[in-house]
Amino acid sequence: MATEDALPLYLQIAEQLAQLIRNGTLARGEKLPSVRELARQHGVAQTTVVQAYHWLEDARLVAARPRSGFFVAARPVSLPEPSTPRPLRRPREVSVDWLGQRILGRHQPEDMISFSSGTPGPELFNPDRVRRAVVRAAQRHRNLLCTYPGSAGHVDARRALARYAVSLGCSLDPENIVITGGCMDSIALCLRAVTQPGDVVALESPTHFSFLEVLQGLHLKALEIPTHPRHGLSLDALQLALDTQPVKAVMVVPTLSNPLGSCMPQAERRRLAQMAAGHGMAVIEDAIYNDLAEVDEMRRTVKSYDTTGHVMLCDSFSKTLAPGLRLGWLEAGRWTDKVRAIKDLQAGGQSAVLELALADLITQAGHAAAMRQLHAGVAARMDEARRAIAAHFPPGTRVSDPPGGLLLWLELPRALDSVQLHEACLEQQILVAPGTVFSTSGRFRNCLRIGVGGDWSAAHLAALRTVGDTATRMLERGGSRPEGVGRMGLV
Repeated sequence: MATEDALPLYLQIAEQLAQLIRNGTLARGEKLPSVRELARQHGVAQTTVVQAYHWLEDARLVAARPRSGFFVAARPVSLPEPSTPRPLRRPREVSVDWLGQRILGRHQPEDMISFSSGTPGPELFNPDRVRRAVVRAAQRHRNLLCTYPGSAGHVDARRALARYAVSLGCSLDPENIVITGGCMDSIALCLRAVTQPGDVVALESPTHFSFLEVLQGLHLKALEIPTHPRHGLSLDALQLALDTQPVKAVMVVPTLSNPLGSCMPQAERRRLAQMAAGHGMAVIEDAIYNDLAEVDEMRRTVKSYDTTGHVMLCDSFSKTLAPGLRLGWLEAGRWTDKVRAIKDLQAGGQSAVLELALADLITQAGHAAAMRQLHAGVAARMDEARRAIAAHFPPGTRVSDPPGGLLLWLELPRALDSVQLHEACLEQQILVAPGTVFSTSGRFRNCLRIGVGGDWSAAHLAALRTVGDTATRMLERGGSRPEGVGRMGLV
């Protein structure tokens, strides 16, 4: 009988095939082994294989053809990828766009169909698994509910995080790990440790909106570095910036960057670690999406190549396990003592009981299975979204094709204004994020970020098609708003 953490046989077979499909070993359109053949290969009943194939069908990874068998599902129509922006010559003061605060805020009207979320919705998680872990931790460590927690985090939780970090290619000392209130809390702590107000911080362009919020709050200047939609931050452009600007730190998301979904090649990650050491500069690495990468190689961090302590690794499980726990962690390298001192003064500790519940969750044998199920659910949504975009958005639309994650970056024809498109969609109770909110410069005005992490239903696919149809009508009218849609402010 399967235990809570055991993986059923059909799911083991399905996940093996899913991995082969995602890494390209099994090509799109290729015929898969027959039910009888696969059952013989694995020594299982044919009904087990049928269950596996049905699971893969639900994940949109395979398709059944009558009297022919199962085939690897075809990808959506191939779409060109977005272009790489030109570099900006000078750092800029950060003034966060009010539009971004409204669009990407936590509270949205219940009747709004939103594509603004970069976090999986509750239906993609296993709340019962999280609940059981929290209850176990509270029962076993009830005394901790009546004591103040240490600011660095419970030692057992830090040990569990050090073991988890091995999957990121890192060998970390639990004593150097600091548990925080989330990934952005970790990043802010690292920035406080290595910068002063007025300093220049280099970061990807387009970049995560929350990064801009943190920079503004700390009175830091942003220097946007061109970022390729597949390969990530341009290290050649970064090197030029380091040679000409007083850059104190680099903020980077090497795996599934937000909003592009780019993944930096491993050779570039090694080079970035070497650049940090050579310039005596901090690299603040956000690894929050690493567990959503379809290819294990992409999970390896820049930190894994760090031999001098110049890479500060920040992470959280908010995108993959339980956003409600509000826990993150960091390893700050040569700035560990300074980060701890800042946290002691400004933040204190989190709930030790929740830290131990997190430790339980990430050390369970079932954690890997939960991640695979999350991958399958998200991958199915991404494929559906790309198909809808290919069929309904204007000709000339460019779309990212990230190897995992929850986000798509769309570059629309230049005549389209994505802020106006955003407003037109609001009138139809649809929320999309225009590209301007992901930069300090007002660039990316013809771009959109589409998130598939929130609720996902037939209504969402219909809404995405509506966004494309609205954009097409706007383009036909020279980029202006279509008739029947009045200009409105956000409420």
